[in-house]
Amino acid sequence: MKKGIIYTFLSLCLLASSFSLNAQIKTPQPSPTIKMETTIGLTDVMIEYSRPSMKERTIFAADGLVPFGETWRTGANASTKISFSSDVMIEGKEIKAGKYAIYTVPGKSSWEIILYKNTTHWGVPREWVAAEEAARFSVPAKTSANAVETFTIMPMNYTINSAQVVMMWDKTMAGFTVKSDVDKSVMKDIDVAMAGTSRGDYYTAARYFYDNDKDMTKALEWIKMANKKEPKFWQLRLQSLIEAKMGDKKSAIATANKSIEMAKTAGNMDYVRMNEKSIAEWSGKAMMNGSK
Repeated sequence: MKKGIIYTFLSLCLLASSFSLNAQIKTPQPSPTIKMETTIGLTDVMIEYSRPSMKERTIFAADGLVPFGETWRTGANASTKISFSSDVMIEGKEIKAGKYAIYTVPGKSSWEIILYKNTTHWGVPREWVAAEEAARFSVPAKTSANAVETFTIMPMNYTINSAQVVMMWDKTMAGFTVKSDVDKSVMKDIDVAMAGTSRGDYYTAARYFYDNDKDMTKALEWIKMANKKEPKFWQLRLQSLIEAKMGDKKSAIATANKSIEMAKTAGNMDYVRMNEKSIAEWSGKAMMNGSK
């Protein structure tokens, strides 16, 4: 009796050990998961999805792996997710900060993109809840010359306040544009910063106004305050550019000459050359032979 009990106990131990060994075996995922982070404008964006491969299969077609007109999880395994750290505009629709599942309905010439509030589903929800849709919009589907073997989502075509989120697989591409309200955020920061302003804040605010064709009178006021606190050759350079943009070439030339002297002292010949070139343009005189 005792021998039987001992034998059974040892058998169970061996079986448990066998399961433990099996649990340690790892193999590559057929559709590996990727997490990627980027910044669009001033908004942090995270995308998480699984990447299936073609494996000589027909992908987007009426009878393909991803049939036309059917809702797709936009990848493999769990639903594909995208999150935004602040409110954004996507294809003209306002999207609140937060995390969303991306579902798509591929078609031959266009795709429907759906941002879904519930991100807990493994793939497409069994029961679709219209109230969970944050947005639904249509985008063109394009054909590329070369096939993409593994499904890819790639943020690209960045501007100061936007980027495209492009989905690529086989020879099909579809994407949507995400816009971040950079101006609103920067203006808010400028207003806050100006309450206890440092030289650097004055310069940054003036630079933003100059680069984005805003109020040059305000930009000149701020850059003069920066130079009043502590003149720097790059600050004087910006002041001269603002003065020239306002049509005051005489003041611009005088300020650029001050920038040249400070840049020479600092050993920064790039700024010397940039200022010399601007002075020549503003004065209407040709540069000396060999100068830049």
